[in-house]
Amino acid sequence: MPDAVGGPVFILVESQLPDNIGAAARAMLNFGLDRLRLVNPRPEWPNDRARALSAGAESVLAAAPVHRSLAESVADLKVVYATSARPRDLVKIVITPAQAAREMRAHLAAGTSCGVLFGPERTGLVNDDVALADAVISVPVNPDFSSINIAQAVLLVAYEWFQSGDATPPTVFRHGEYPPADKLHLMSFLDRLEQELLACGFLRTEHMRAAMVRNIHAMFGRMQLTDQEIRTLHGILTELVTRRLGQ
Repeated sequence: MPDAVGGPVFILVESQLPDNIGAAARAMLNFGLDRLRLVNPRPEWPNDRARALSAGAESVLAAAPVHRSLAESVADLKVVYATSARPRDLVKIVITPAQAAREMRAHLAAGTSCGVLFGPERTGLVNDDVALADAVISVPVNPDFSSINIAQAVLLVAYEWFQSGDATPPTVFRHGEYPPADKLHLMSFLDRLEQELLACGFLRTEHMRAAMVRNIHAMFGRMQLTDQEIRTLHGILTELVTRRLGQ
């Protein structure tokens, strides 16, 4: 598990250009952040071009693990934010980078690990990626020209993180002995729920199935469920399935 006091983890999903990976590492280190993760980077990795563009932030790149999937990259995190420049067909809380920085300060102060997702250059994060997040970070920009380079997005979020350290966060998360569950625990339950919904026929309409599953993921994702609550949901699901099968 990442050290919660050291700042949020930044996760670059399927980045296509080594220049952007290097520039993102540079932007992070400019503002005291060094916890970078890469999900299926498109350039050959490790990459000399990325190291050159990091302009001295090679340590951030060298320490960055490469993950095979987004789910793997967030499994040990408890709160995840997704960056997006466009509206989504999902019910998600949408906040500014400044608000996200304040919330992350409060979460980390409570011992709760956080991460921020940044999507690939061409498409940004897809809806299935966003569904795993607890909230969406959106930068207020010119609506007629809203596209932001990945490294620029990293810079904006990192800058707000750095600035927020000068003030006491207005939001206080008192998780006490019941912090939010790891994403791995949540995704395990969601996988089981999906299988049972398939088995009982709820997801019988094939052309609607992906959207329905995505909305279910988004709904549970924004609840910040605890480990105990997920265990309770597993128990409820077990009882429902047992009774349906007449066992």
